[in-house]
Amino acid sequence: RDSLEYDAVIVGAGPAGLSAAIRLKQLCGENNADFSVCVVEKGAQVGAHILSGNVFEPRALDELLPNWRQDEAPIQVPVTSDKFWFLSGTRSIPLPSPFNNEGNYVISLSRFVRWLALKAEELGVEIYPGFAASEVI
Repeated sequence: RDSLEYDAVIVGAGPAGLSAAIRLKQLCGENNADFSVCVVEKGAQVGAHILSGNVFEPRALDELLPNWRQDEAPIQVPVTSDKFWFLSGTRSIPLPSPFNNEGNYVISLSRFVRWLALKAEELGVEIYPGFAASEVI
């Protein structure tokens, strides 16, 4: 059976796994280190198992990829207001907003991770969708 060797193997091509892979490769570049990074994803494609929308707070992305706003990231719909209502069978009652989402964005998390995967691959991360991790080796 064929095998591939990597310095780091990350399980899961969600936001956390892809961000970790990107940061590892950035650190390698900053330190002139040759370090191979692989991400394995059980879904047939990156983003296949991420079905939700998201209110996205961009502070961490500002640190990870500072030029994301100029890079056609799929983050384009700013939050303009928050409204919360308690709904009963016959009426609705407005509630104080528990969130302050000004400066955040409404996004498709699936589209975001597909874009993040492209950024990781640009840095040399190898991503293998369709491979579920089964044990630590």
